[in-house]
Amino acid sequence: MAVIEIDHLTKDYGHNRGVFDVTFQVEKGEVYGFLGPNGAGKTTAIRHIMGFSKPQKGNTTVNGLNSWQNASDILRGLGYLPGEIALPEYLSGTQFIDMMAKLRGIKDMSYTHQLVKQFELEPTGNLKRMSLGMKRKLAIVTAFMHDPDVIVLDEPTSGLDPIMQHQFIEFIKVEKTRGKTILLSSHIFKEIDATCDRISIIKEGRLMSTFIAEDLRNLSVKTYKIELKHEEQFNRFQLELNHNTCINVQKVDIHKKQVVIQVDNRAMNELITLLANYDINFFTEIKFTLEDYFMKFYDRHVSGAGGIS
Repeated sequence: MAVIEIDHLTKDYGHNRGVFDVTFQVEKGEVYGFLGPNGAGKTTAIRHIMGFSKPQKGNTTVNGLNSWQNASDILRGLGYLPGEIALPEYLSGTQFIDMMAKLRGIKDMSYTHQLVKQFELEPTGNLKRMSLGMKRKLAIVTAFMHDPDVIVLDEPTSGLDPIMQHQFIEFIKVEKTRGKTILLSSHIFKEIDATCDRISIIKEGRLMSTFIAEDLRNLSVKTYKIELKHEEQFNRFQLELNHNTCINVQKVDIHKKQVVIQVDNRAMNELITLLANYDINFFTEIKFTLEDYFMKFYDRHVSGAGGIS
């Protein structure tokens, strides 16, 4: 069951800015990664999900409610962490938390206090003087304080130090086990890779790829680096590889007697049999990462993105 739906959404701000015919769904209990650099269109799409902006074409819904027409109803039950935080500077962090609690009708503040402790938030200071990291932690607390079932996060760890980034990732993993539905928009590979069930890559306002994260981690085609001990054997090994249709040579370093190859898991026995005839210094797998796949769409020197098999 789709909780968040974006259906052929278009918002054109001109000069190739905006989102163009974007379609995806976030299923109940799923953590969905929305991956792209700053300016790719992630925040524009999220603003439409939240009902802050009206689509030129298409529509967005949350729990079946049209975002633009039912924004106030959606916001009451949803947790939202904006990418750019604008807080009332005349309040202290404690006063802001109390204000948000009243707006949401929260009577029992025990869960809020738990979040404050977990994220090491010092809320007593004036918001005007708070660091970016402390403001981000305050925004996290207020986004989750009413324990929402649906959460939209836009660059959630921006401004957090590495330790707190790790803490946030572990927190999202726990929320995932509790059945929360989460849309996580980010340009940080680590947090997307560690938490998300499915991922969409966006570039210049257009979706380039949508895939199951586990499929990327378990690709049938693997990449290996091999270094041979002897030059004569290395030359012979190259000739054999050139005549082997099951092994794809990616890179050759003659001086180091190294070769990088790709081979399908089904041909691994053939590769091992071939390697048994040579003296090898090392044979190691090069893991294909989310960043590698992402860069196929953004690296100008790489032609063709390909798909996930």
